[in-house]
This record gives sequence, structure tokens and C-alpha cells, in this order.
Amino acid sequence: MATGNQRRVLVTGADGVIGRAVRQYLGDRYDLRCLTHRPAPYPSHVGDIADLASIAPAFAGVDCVVHLAASPSVSTPWSDILPNNLIGTYNVFEAARQAGVPAVVFASSNHTIGMNEIDNAPSIYQLDDPRVFDHLAEPRPDSLYGISKLFGEAVARYYVDRYGMRAVCLRIGTVRDDDRPGDPEVYGSVPEPLEYLTDEQRRERLRATWLSRRDCAQLISRAIDADDVPWAVVYGISNNPRQFWDLEHARRTIGYEPEDSAPV
Repeated sequence: MATGNQRRVLVTGADGVIGRAVRQYLGDRYDLRCLTHRPAPYPSHVGDIADLASIAPAFAGVDCVVHLAASPSVSTPWSDILPNNLIGTYNVFEAARQAGVPAVVFASSNHTIGMNEIDNAPSIYQLDDPRVFDHLAEPRPDSLYGISKLFGEAVARYYVDRYGMRAVCLRIGTVRDDDRPGDPEVYGSVPEPLEYLTDEQRRERLRATWLSRRDCAQLISRAIDADDVPWAVVYGISNNPRQFWDLEHARRTIGYEPEDSAPV
């Protein structure tokens, strides 16, 4: 139940995998407002993020936007990337600016630097491999999807520098509806250059990249509440035995402390 002193947080893509986790875990912490592409079985503003006018009313009176809406697959074709991930992301930031929203939390992706993983797979998934990539890693997108998320980070930085907004970009790992990081069946797509991975190697990868729904919600909450952080790019995974994306920057910058861990 929302109270008068709760932050008003607009969640775009509120009916997606991460959006559902946000509604489940953060519904009592914030006064959540939802933006969905289609009518939902809960209160939401229905609009297409590729159409600025259709989504603008949802931003009125909002304290922070959590931008999750996008085509989420690493194999998404350009015909969908352009409206959903590029035009849509620009429109969300512009709608926030026009409405005077001070902060945006942007769901970016590990695929912004995905070629680093591709170059080092599958050995990088092993527990004794020391390689870790942090927020200063060179941008090396592995797909059109990765390019779109790198574009979103650039848009976020522009709105921080040009308009004084606050933005935290979350390079999210693997979030699953079933929240299971190591079951026998292999789910999810991998970048085309990694399609050679065996089922066991895909499971090893999943155990390294897994972000539990609870930890994902915490990561987003920490970003929402990081009022003294004008700009940050952080990675989002759980406290897994193998971590080839850095978590220390997220700990230091926004206070993220994952509670869950994939099995060894």
C-alpha cells in the first residue's frame, strides 16, 4: 500500500520478467506507476515507447523512472531494435526531462561488452579463471541488442550532462522467471558466436551470469535511492561462485549487496 512519503516510481515494461520482479519485491517500498504496451490486469498507463506523445502523460508527478521496456533478446532484428530500443529509450529520457523527473534507472546489459566474453569463452566460465571486467572495460557490443544498450547508456549520459538529471545504468546479467540458475534444462539465447557451447558450458555460463529476481529488485532499489550518485554504470549479478563481471563498483557506488548465489 502506497503512503504519502513514498517515492513515485514509473516502471516502463512493467509486465516483463524484470518488471514483474519489481512489482513483487518493491511494490510496498515505492508508489509504483506502471507503463505497459498492452492493457494489464493491474493499473497501468498503456502506450508505445516509440511514440513520445502516447507515453508522456505517465511521467507527470514522478520522482524516478525505471526504464525496462525494450526488445530483450540478443537476437532481436534491427526492425525491432530501432523503434523499441533506440527511439523508445530516447523517448523515455525525453519524456522524463519534459516532465521534470530528476532520475532514471536504465536497464542496460552485459552485452554492451559482450565481445570480451565471446573472445574468452568457454574458459572464462571456470571457477579458477581470474578474469573480471569492470565498468571501465572498453565498449564491445556483441549484437545489435548490445549496440542498442550502449546507445541507451550514451543517451543517459547526455541527459545527465546536458540537463542535470541523475542516471544509473545497470548492466544486467541473466534474470529468469523461474529464478533457477542451474536446472538441467538450458534456457535462454546466447550471442550467435556462442551457439557452439555445449549444454554443460551453457549451464556454467548461467551459473556465472545469474541474477536472482530478489537481487535484481534490490539492485534497482539501490539505484533509485542513490540520490548522491549523479551517474554510474554498474553490473548486476548475484553473488555467484564465478563472477567475470565486477560487483565491487556496484557495492561502493550504490550499496548493492546481493543475497543470493548460484550453486557451484
